[in-house]
Amino acid sequence: MKHSALIVDDEPDIRELLALTLSRMDIDCKAAVNLNEAINLLRSSKFDFCLTDMRLPDGEGIELVRYVQNNHPELPIAVITAFGSVQTAIDSLRAGAFDFLTKPVELTRLRTLINNAVKLSVQPQRARNNVLLGNSSAMDTVRVFIDKLSRSQAPVFISGESGTGKGLAARLIHDQSPRQDNPFVAVNCGAIPTELMESEFFGHMKGSFTGADRNKEGLFQAADGGTLLLDEVADLPLSMQVKLLRAIQENAIKPVGGSKEIPVDVRILSATNKNLKLLCDTDQFRKDLYFRLNVIELPIPPLKSRTEDIPILAGRILQIHS
Repeated sequence: MKHSALIVDDEPDIRELLALTLSRMDIDCKAAVNLNEAINLLRSSKFDFCLTDMRLPDGEGIELVRYVQNNHPELPIAVITAFGSVQTAIDSLRAGAFDFLTKPVELTRLRTLINNAVKLSVQPQRARNNVLLGNSSAMDTVRVFIDKLSRSQAPVFISGESGTGKGLAARLIHDQSPRQDNPFVAVNCGAIPTELMESEFFGHMKGSFTGADRNKEGLFQAADGGTLLLDEVADLPLSMQVKLLRAIQENAIKPVGGSKEIPVDVRILSATNKNLKLLCDTDQFRKDLYFRLNVIELPIPPLKSRTEDIPILAGRILQIHS
């Protein structure tokens, strides 16, 4: 069965580029030139995903994102923003956009986005988040939020005390996402020696330093097409925070000793039990990186706020150890 897409853009050249790319991927598409026309098409036709420009003659693309969230929550919608409009892209992701593109549109990035969006409608979820034990209302809220986050490509910051299940939540987001067939790579940022950190994240070329007797892929390349969890992200030294920010912004990395950047497609999840905002206020963590990582925050409640879950957890622990 052919997939269908809705394109919303008032620029004929962009509509033509998107339509041509979709047709080569064997996807039918309809086009709208403004917000009102797009809403009418959504009311009368069924689509597998939607691409909308942020600037429309009769409104903003983020208005369409909110309309889709309220009326067609199962429909992935991505927005196209002007180059450098970081806050606009972040606002659209927080409103419920699946992903975003910047102009000029890169065809490789466009095809990747389309493929991920299509997978949401055809790929069964392999993991259900009932493995997050607990019948409390707090855990019900977390499960619903994870379902929503798994349908997005937005960076997620997972906060909570030690032992609350931040790593498990990150794994569930990945396993229920279109990236589920690709790697999930988790790294403890506090466990890597500072002098090896750049090589671990970005890889290195043979001969780039003493002991580099072969080329080595870094964590970003290992997670290409999948998800990278930056656990204990607050422990990153400031020098590495700068390099990480660039990799996230450019969707590309440069191995130590390398001469050119390598494009990567990685969804970033991060977690820590520390107060990142407080660390930003005391200049121990970069604010620009914080805003890139904390597009959407997923707080995991501590056990003291859901004591009714203690018998369930205790029973599970006894079962495991028996």
